[in-house]
Amino acid sequence: MKIALFGATGGTGRQIMTQATATGHELQVLVRDPARLPAGAGITVIGGNVLDAAAVEETLRGTDAVIVSLGNTADNPDYIVSRGTAVIVEAMQRVGPRRIIAITSIGVGDSKDQVPFAFKLLMKSVLRKPMEDKERQEAAIKASELDWIIVRPGGLTDGPATGKYRAGLDSKLVAGQVSRADVAHFVLQQLTDDAYLHQTPAIT
Repeated sequence: MKIALFGATGGTGRQIMTQATATGHELQVLVRDPARLPAGAGITVIGGNVLDAAAVEETLRGTDAVIVSLGNTADNPDYIVSRGTAVIVEAMQRVGPRRIIAITSIGVGDSKDQVPFAFKLLMKSVLRKPMEDKERQEAAIKASELDWIIVRPGGLTDGPATGKYRAGLDSKLVAGQVSRADVAHFVLQQLTDDAYLHQTPAIT
């Protein structure tokens, strides 16, 4: 399968690239600075900004599915995740493909009660804007006519893949730590599995 990946230079994005190419997928990735991500076997790097519709369309061209692993950094414009996702969604509705898997966070939308009390306080203070950004991101995806799945991980770590994570729609699934490698594994499964189509599974 040929996958368009947005957010490839982040920790989870790099795990997705590693695991995807190891299992025979091809990737087209959009990065602002191609020097940060040299092309490798099965990887085509496209230089550009996720807010640039032309660059996004180039990244989508000829692909079978999209993975969005965008994140916020200090040098990014405000609400880059939701704004970039909106550009991706609009481009997909024009030129395809139809399948989109996006990574947000437990605590977004109807999963607010799945996070510890201390995290709820952070969501109202230092994390207010990033969480609001993810709320807008999910809204843009859900408003589309695409075949979407939104994956909501708990606290991300750089640990190895374990395969021992829990994932699902149960509202009693409380946020805990999960490795980016395990999240990548679960995300890649959603490329061909319709069990969570138009739903928001948590992973922890």
